[in-house]
Amino acid sequence: MNFQQLRYVRETVRRNLNITEAANALFTSQPGVSKQIKELEEELGVEIFERRGRRFVGLTEPGKAVVRIVERVLEEAENLKRVGRDFADRESGNLTIATTHTQARYALPRVVADFRKRYPNVHLALQQGNPQTVAQMVMRGEADIGIATESLDAYPELLALPGYQWTHVVITPLDHPLAKVARLTLEEIAKYPIITYSPEFTGRSHINEAFTARGLEIDVVLTAIDSDVIKTYVELGLGVGIIAGVAYDAARDTDLKALDARHLFRGNTTRVAIKRGTFLRGYTYDFIEGFAPQLTRKAVERALAGDAESYEL
Repeated sequence: MNFQQLRYVRETVRRNLNITEAANALFTSQPGVSKQIKELEEELGVEIFERRGRRFVGLTEPGKAVVRIVERVLEEAENLKRVGRDFADRESGNLTIATTHTQARYALPRVVADFRKRYPNVHLALQQGNPQTVAQMVMRGEADIGIATESLDAYPELLALPGYQWTHVVITPLDHPLAKVARLTLEEIAKYPIITYSPEFTGRSHINEAFTARGLEIDVVLTAIDSDVIKTYVELGLGVGIIAGVAYDAARDTDLKALDARHLFRGNTTRVAIKRGTFLRGYTYDFIEGFAPQLTRKAVERALAGDAESYEL
């Protein structure tokens, strides 16, 4: 038994049992992966994968147990490397953040700039995707930290801590009739075409909930994952926009008016997620605290130890 065999098993599972894709991801050959997995099965005395001809079609019952252990073994092996790197060189390394467009564009620039000044020798990578993709990247070890509003707290493998709270705003062209309304209502908004986020992004579920609760039908004429795209089409007069408050910049968005909607839509919490059982390097804790000052190293370590209840915003 060796680590190479364990990596082949893990990658095959991650690639939905596609051995060719697993081999490509690990820069090896498909026959080599198959041979190594077969040798591991023979050593263990059980089949890990159900087969149909030469294809893997599922995990056997003992295979499910094996895969869980393989994940833990490889995670702990990586933790050993992280411990060594952290004590040998605290000021350099790699840090990958998986996040959504809105967070990368509006919430993270200051944090990233401050972090780069403090740790100029740490290579920082931002990977963008929808919230489900962000969660998967952290669980697979492809990202050290996940930052998103939806989904992160739905996975038991992740510790998802509250970073900050925010609300939506309604945006219109400066001459739009809604811009003259003293206090917005959902009924007034529903009179106009709406441009907002795709269903899985940036608190969209709270927008839907608000209109549904009032029995209002809305005409969503355009959805996007990018707040800037939404603002562009609102400027063109195609509809009324509903975006995250953090995405409106009065200094830049001079052709738009932002209307307070805190009383209309439920608040949202953007969370910071890390994989349970992962050793975090010192600068990772510092990045988290830079993003959410209440999430100090001590607070995160306490939450990892099982006391996450105290950190709800």
